[in-house]
Amino acid sequence: MSAVGAVVALGSNLGDRAAHLQDAVDALANAGVVAVSAVFETAPVGGPAQPDYYNAIVLLQTQLSPTELLALAHRIEDDAVRERMQRWGPRTLDVDVVSYGEIRSADPDLTLPHPRAHERAFVLAPWLDADPHAQLDGRGAVSDLLATLDRNGVRRLAQPVLRLPEGSGT
Repeated sequence: MSAVGAVVALGSNLGDRAAHLQDAVDALANAGVVAVSAVFETAPVGGPAQPDYYNAIVLLQTQLSPTELLALAHRIEDDAVRERMQRWGPRTLDVDVVSYGEIRSADPDLTLPHPRAHERAFVLAPWLDADPHAQLDGRGAVSDLLATLDRNGVRRLAQPVLRLPEGSGT
């Protein structure tokens, strides 16, 4: 199987947010990390009152299948002691598969591309940062999608900087 481009979104708003994101990037190393966005601090969307998030995007060239990538995402969340007590509630770490090549899937376990990515500035802003030419399959240019959204509460941080795992990147 040849490598496929995939996009993984990371978010954390509990504990050491930067460390949780970096741990996730490191855990994705063997999945083929090629780029990591800057960290963005974002206001929570939906759910209960909660702290602001740190969000980032990881770009992959992976040989994992979509279901293998999802299983890895869940293991990474479990390692961060992610508890799923409330939908859109606070979390130590959220790892979402946003897109996987040009695959479209309505599978309830892994809908591709992510069904709400096009309306979430906290996904699109870091994705555009990591890839200025990014396209969301079926929706268009990430830059165009982001231009239609309210970006209040979404700000790019100079620090922390997520590092690529050893041997990754271009």
